[in-house]
Amino acid sequence: MKARPSFFIILLTILFSSFAFSQEAPKDKPQYGWHNELVAGLNLTQTSFDNWSKGGDNTLAWQMNLNFKFVNNQEKFNWANSGGLSYGQTKIADEEMRKSVDEFKIESVLTYKIGIYINPFVAVTGETQTLSGWDYGKSPKEKISAFMDPGYFRESFGVGYEPNTTVKTRLGFAMKQTVTDEFPARYTGDAEEKIKNEIGAESVTDVSWKINEGSLLISKLELFSNVKAFDEIDVNWDNVLTAKVSKYVNMNFNVKLIYDKDISKKRQLKQALALGLTYSFL
Repeated sequence: MKARPSFFIILLTILFSSFAFSQEAPKDKPQYGWHNELVAGLNLTQTSFDNWSKGGDNTLAWQMNLNFKFVNNQEKFNWANSGGLSYGQTKIADEEMRKSVDEFKIESVLTYKIGIYINPFVAVTGETQTLSGWDYGKSPKEKISAFMDPGYFRESFGVGYEPNTTVKTRLGFAMKQTVTDEFPARYTGDAEEKIKNEIGAESVTDVSWKINEGSLLISKLELFSNVKAFDEIDVNWDNVLTAKVSKYVNMNFNVKLIYDKDISKKRQLKQALALGLTYSFL
């Protein structure tokens, strides 16, 4: 099958963007040793009505976010470990409490330094959820997901490009596993296949842009293409804009786009705006 040029166009766009950032901000002088970061946030929204003439439903919504980063930067190598957990629930009127967000992801990247900007790497990523997910559009409600059902894992190696502390991108050979137990037809496309293995190419681009003293944009674009269908690209693009309102109050705006033909022929899109408390432990 002749591959369409879309995968290469996206890669060229990423490389061009990286080059543009590198021209704007030179790479900082490296600091060696462990650099740790652990940030937790909690958002809560509540509305209650009693004899309210204009009408309305009582609502309660909460979301917890936990993000960590442990990086060991040395003269000859860099070992970066990062991940996050997001979980939230919503209750409207007399309905039961329902899950609104549930994501757990970890990533470990080991880079061996042989040059200034371009270096080889090996990486492992894993992604799943913590509790069961339900389809409330059916009566009775139907269970459609659970912990490690599905679970996604990728192992990759290749070369990475890091022109500065704002942007870094990597490209390489990758293996991807989709793990499921109760729902193989939904997540692997085959009712008898509980572990789906794929081999292909992977591109991951991270942007951490400090817009000003109180605003930070974090963007992660992950692309994976199976060698058997190189013109079909799995996309996972997560964007979080954080703006500090006060010392402990932050505004978070999150937009996440997912495309995986094995799950849905249409793109999936999630948007969330939250105002709440945040605290950094490290």
